[in-house]
Amino acid sequence: MDSEQNGVRQRNTQAEDKLQKLIDRCKNEDADDESENDSKKARLRRTNSVCGPEVISAEDSKKRRYQPDKPIHKPRDSLLSWSSGFDRYEGIVNWGFLILAIGGCRLMLENVLKYGVRVNPLDWLRWVQEEHQRENYYNTPLWLLGSNLHYLYAYKVEKFLAKDVLPSWLGWYLHAFQLLVIVLTPMVVFNAFPNAFSLLGRMVICTVHTIMLLKLWSYVQVNHWCRDDRNDKRKNLRGRSHSFRNLGAEKVMADADEYLTSGASSERLVRYPDNLTLRDLYYFLLAPTLCYELNFPRTSRIRKWFLFRRALEVLVLSNLVMALFQQWMIPSVKNSFKPFSDMDFIRTWERLLKLSIPNHLLWLTCFYIVFHSFLNTTGEILRFADRHFYDDWWNAEDVGTFWRLWNLPVHKWAVRHLFVPVMKYSHNKFFASLLVFLFSALLHEYLVSVPLQMYKIHVFIGMVLQVPLITVSQTVARTLGCRWGNIIVWSSLILGQPLGILVYFHDYAVKNFDIASLNS
Repeated sequence: MDSEQNGVRQRNTQAEDKLQKLIDRCKNEDADDESENDSKKARLRRTNSVCGPEVISAEDSKKRRYQPDKPIHKPRDSLLSWSSGFDRYEGIVNWGFLILAIGGCRLMLENVLKYGVRVNPLDWLRWVQEEHQRENYYNTPLWLLGSNLHYLYAYKVEKFLAKDVLPSWLGWYLHAFQLLVIVLTPMVVFNAFPNAFSLLGRMVICTVHTIMLLKLWSYVQVNHWCRDDRNDKRKNLRGRSHSFRNLGAEKVMADADEYLTSGASSERLVRYPDNLTLRDLYYFLLAPTLCYELNFPRTSRIRKWFLFRRALEVLVLSNLVMALFQQWMIPSVKNSFKPFSDMDFIRTWERLLKLSIPNHLLWLTCFYIVFHSFLNTTGEILRFADRHFYDDWWNAEDVGTFWRLWNLPVHKWAVRHLFVPVMKYSHNKFFASLLVFLFSALLHEYLVSVPLQMYKIHVFIGMVLQVPLITVSQTVARTLGCRWGNIIVWSSLILGQPLGILVYFHDYAVKNFDIASLNS
């Protein structure tokens, strides 16, 4: 009995000890909660003294909401502050367009009152006829017809290389010689026979030769890559056959190729050298791209309504460009000759600013015609599926981004056929980028100087100056924000191009026109 009572007392004592520990623990937790509440109150007091809207806590806001004075204020930034997070500026954009439209209409009315109505589509037809008469009607068409010899030459050399009739090193020299001839032939002929081709004919020939240079470069290089890949496979196949005496290895490789080319698509993929046909080459020459592929993405059909709209845009907007050029550009450029010749900087800047608006409108319209309407028209006719001709360059935060986005066919060509191969030869990224930019500058100078027959390298210098401008715009975008970098992009487009036009028009007019008639 005593032992049982002792056991009960012992259990009760243990229970009392546990209960006391539990009570002590609760007291400690209450003390911790009180200290935490005190710290929260202290933080709330500190929060109330800070004016930043994001640091007001939810608990403080809840307490303020139920105060008897019914407060209506809360921490907020003004909408026009960048820290407010507000981004709905549609009304301001509409206002900006309206102001620009009103200002443009005023300038157009001023132009009409001063010069009269100068728009006449027949003037352009007469000018084209005079240009053809100057070169006996057939010089430029015959030149363009003869340019097919370059395509046939590249095609035959590739056929001989595919059949191993020519060694690879000799093929490289033959193709390099041809590309050099494509570039130098217009320069040599135009200088040797200065009156044989009109200005319009020289412009068309130089444009065709530039596109020919880039396309044949891509055609040759891609076929070289495919030929190297085929030769590597042959070497590996021979190595496995001699090592393992596998007589069926060639059949296995053929079956593998057949499996790869017969996927889920309805059209069989073309493999090298089956792509070496004149039909394939001429399709690439007409396609809206500068980068050659053995298998271009194709659409299933031609959308007639889409094609009609794009073709109509080309027709209508081209006439609009010619009208703006007649009514606005020609008088402004002519009036800028005297102050530019006299080095009257104030008057020159006034003419430059006056010329910047119509020139920029023309540039934007020409961009839409070429990169949206015309290339989409060509792509739709050829069922070429990749229509990624431009990106959102208007949002570019620096000049370098603009050059990467606004002309994607040239950018893709430069990256694929110049930048990446240079990087593979262990050169750094800066050297490769600089080489691409210098090549682009040379092409721009070629397209301007050779048709005008003036080798002043102004365009080349202007393109080279883009390199420090890229650094400046990137620095401004990092320090002041992307908006200021975008402003530098737009400023360079609006002011840089008319300055180049004034410089080249002055030099061309001095060489070809009567100065007294321009100054009058």
